[in-house]
Amino acid sequence: MSENTVVRRKTVLIFGISSFVGSSLAEFFKKDYRVVGTYNDTPVTIPGVMTIPCSVLSKEEVQLIMFSTRPDITIYAAGMSSIVDCALEEGRADALNTSGLFNVVEYCQRYKSQIIYISSNFVFAGEDKSYLEMDIPDPNTVYGRTQASAEFYIQKTSLNYLVFRSCKLYGRNISPRKSGWFEKLQDYTHFRKQMTVDDYVSVGFLDVSYLGMIIKMCVDKGIQNRLFQISSADKMTHYEFAKTYTKVFGETDHNITKGKWSYPVMATAHAAAASSDNKLHFKLDVTNAEGFLNLKFPTIEESLEFTFRRLKGVKKENKKSDQGQGITFI
Repeated sequence: MSENTVVRRKTVLIFGISSFVGSSLAEFFKKDYRVVGTYNDTPVTIPGVMTIPCSVLSKEEVQLIMFSTRPDITIYAAGMSSIVDCALEEGRADALNTSGLFNVVEYCQRYKSQIIYISSNFVFAGEDKSYLEMDIPDPNTVYGRTQASAEFYIQKTSLNYLVFRSCKLYGRNISPRKSGWFEKLQDYTHFRKQMTVDDYVSVGFLDVSYLGMIIKMCVDKGIQNRLFQISSADKMTHYEFAKTYTKVFGETDHNITKGKWSYPVMATAHAAAASSDNKLHFKLDVTNAEGFLNLKFPTIEESLEFTFRRLKGVKKENKKSDQGQGITFI
């Protein structure tokens, strides 16, 4: 290769760049790729990333974006991700989580772009077992049903896809105007506010940066037409996660109490086999991804330790003290 040869950077198009996952992936990928993102009604500014308004429900708008950007990789991070909101607005959830994706998949085919879809463990019913990629989805929520439909559609119609069925992803939202449950956890523990946290649904937890690393690994290797499950090596309830967070970040856990958050089950859902502890368990088997990609997923505590370093947390001498400030972020 001559000195004057210019290596073309791949273009990554992210539908739903104002979402937590979409904005986090944009921030992660912008160092290595040309990143373009679309938003519907929530503009977002990410330095080095071009953002464009687009409704995924409009075929014309989707086609225009695909034609003008000609992405090598298209990531679908749009849609509704709240189990409760999806149950309350079932029609909207179906539209954004499935119909919108169908439009994007159609034009990915036309413009020869690889479609990447981020699914979740909620395509399953929550039995106390380790779920494999080959297990038939059996969702018990509207949210899980829309994701299972999206997975099925992509695998049946797309000629170039990657599906990542993920555990719970956490991290700080790129937009300071939007805060999620992780920011709330940090705020409540840092300022010693009373917090009731779910101890009913047990899932894996991963820093969202791990998703970015794995997607980049697959893109750079040219992997196509695979479904990978990604998850921490263990699982916890949000209550157990919060307690582990305080251990890693040097905060007090005296203000955290057990509770049960709303988990609206569809009337048409099959009854899952009752677990011995009467909780829902979403354990994803990651043996396939670990073997295929030659990696080892961290435990939840190891993921939180990575997050602590990534956010440049500084532990104080008076760790766990009711008097101290606990954590200072640079």
